[in-house]
Amino acid sequence: MMKKFSKMQVFAWILAFVPLVMVAVVYGKLPDQVPTHWDLDGNVTYGAKSTLWMLGGITVPFAVLFPILPRIDPRRKNYDKFFSSYDLFQVIMMLFMIGMTGITIVETFHPGTVNVGTVVTGLVSLLFVVLGNMLPKFRQNYFSGLKNPWTLASETVWVKTHRLGGKTLFAAGIIGLFSCFLPEKPRFAVFFCVLIAAVLIPNIMSYIWYRREQGEAK
Repeated sequence: MMKKFSKMQVFAWILAFVPLVMVAVVYGKLPDQVPTHWDLDGNVTYGAKSTLWMLGGITVPFAVLFPILPRIDPRRKNYDKFFSSYDLFQVIMMLFMIGMTGITIVETFHPGTVNVGTVVTGLVSLLFVVLGNMLPKFRQNYFSGLKNPWTLASETVWVKTHRLGGKTLFAAGIIGLFSCFLPEKPRFAVFFCVLIAAVLIPNIMSYIWYRREQGEAK
């Protein structure tokens, strides 16, 4: 049975509007062009300041969608087993987007104040550390976690995969934090490789575990 909206869920909804408020407060003072992209060489691409509304508003549809998904999931009863983690995940994502919006606004008014590559790498790495701790708590569902044919077909495989995935994501986050001290291009290479490995390894193992499970069942 699905629970009513928790305090954490309400907090996530409030946080979802913070980026929009941030943009609205400074919008009249923004120049016509704002930074929208930073490449590996530190070069900045600029775009119309109206694009900040998209950055600031992207959290709102997610805030609406997150509470709906458990209620339409065929395995919605499983959410009761990890609902607190599901709510916390929403809060973490909203905080992350607040950080991204803040970086863009600061760099618009004071270019060069933030080492964008380093800060973003650090924030994403922290996100992985948090997700790594949360992932083993997730139970079978169709909308969140490491979903593939093998984890959805077997609850045992789901549990094993998410325990391993939690470890690989946590490790990727720690390595990503250390990579912040590297130059831009090596940092990206390390970060990209550990991210791919963190996702690929548990998915490959889920296939192996499922095949073993099916072999034992014969």
